[in-house]
Amino acid sequence: MTIASICNHDVVSLDRDATVLQAAKLMRQHHIGSVFVTETKGGKTLPVGIVTDRDLVVEVLAPELDAGVMTVGDIMQAGLLKIDEQAGVFDAIRLMSGKGVRRLPVVKKEGELVGVITMDDLMLMLSGEFCSFARLLEKEQHNEIAKRR
Repeated sequence: MTIASICNHDVVSLDRDATVLQAAKLMRQHHIGSVFVTETKGGKTLPVGIVTDRDLVVEVLAPELDAGVMTVGDIMQAGLLKIDEQAGVFDAIRLMSGKGVRRLPVVKKEGELVGVITMDDLMLMLSGEFCSFARLLEKEQHNEIAKRR
């Protein structure tokens, strides 16, 4: 199973000149905890950073800076880890757990943003698979009981 098959393709993003206030409003509107910062090169949307709700609190609200003046480019976490859309689920889990990140932009080979995969997405998918295993065990027991009668 590839990451592209399970990632969220509706990515909320802003360019680096957008204000922190715009980012906060988008997070509220879409009920999300982060936005990607992107730039367009050669007609392709490339992820260059991320701003999380924690960044808003620590970098802007706590020091009482003006969210209407600060830009997402000012506070974004640059040097994003990315994952290729053809990578497997366990590749994403290893990368995320190894680097301590909860979100990964999913990109095409040339770096174009196609989606986002989160720790929550992976946990939900894996818990569904574990439930399938549990149902398999139950079916196996019922099949044996029916066969032995």
